[in-house]
Amino acid sequence: MPWVKTIAAVLLLAAGLSVPAAADEPPVAAAADLNAALPEVAAQFTKDTGKTVKLTFGSSGNFAQQILNGAPFEVYLSADEAYVEKLAAAGKTDGAGALYATGRIGLFLPTGSPINAGDLRGLAAAVRDGRLQKFAIANPEHAPYGRAAQQALTHAGVWAAVQPRLVLGDNVAQATQFATAGSAQGGIIPLSLALTPQVRAAGIFTLIPADWHRPLRQRAVVIRGAGETARAFYAYLQTPPVRAIFKRYGFVVPRGAK
Repeated sequence: MPWVKTIAAVLLLAAGLSVPAAADEPPVAAAADLNAALPEVAAQFTKDTGKTVKLTFGSSGNFAQQILNGAPFEVYLSADEAYVEKLAAAGKTDGAGALYATGRIGLFLPTGSPINAGDLRGLAAAVRDGRLQKFAIANPEHAPYGRAAQQALTHAGVWAAVQPRLVLGDNVAQATQFATAGSAQGGIIPLSLALTPQVRAAGIFTLIPADWHRPLRQRAVVIRGAGETARAFYAYLQTPPVRAIFKRYGFVVPRGAK
């Protein structure tokens, strides 16, 4: 499926091995919720500048740890700005980076799901009567969207009921796979992936109120020692055309925020 590409590169990095990249194609670590939007951004960047970047998608927390361990990424787009702050404090970045988007999450129910809850509060009854056996979210330990999902379930008063039924994705793209493939009766996924044709065709998505979880403030940063193309891509992320792409994928975009 489109959101699991580059997994081999992720496994290499997790093992502490370098991923080869051409000098003019810097490696970019990107949160999994960007799996649909960022390839479009990169393609437009290439069209406008003639330069290319190598995108790798995964968990923001895992990427942060890999960068701390010396992984050769040159730009990092996190789904949680706290990871960028951690890298900056460790001297791994050039500056504090820039806010590029705020994400949203929602309840996804695949076609044929026995769950008919209008919102998260209805999940407790589905657990009690046996309709809910598996529910997909990203792993809250290292995936920002997983933490937001946990916060939303807690706000709805159903975390204790749903927790034993959780199927955890390593990142939010994998959680989306679990929810859409029918291996779970539902899940919490990003709006950015819910808007893709594949996911829209697979079920029903209901947006969760933004105040049910802490804001998913997403920040990008240049890694210390990055080359010219990486810096050009980072600057490109903050341009109006790119913000228009992010907005089309359901992100709330900043107005000149840094």
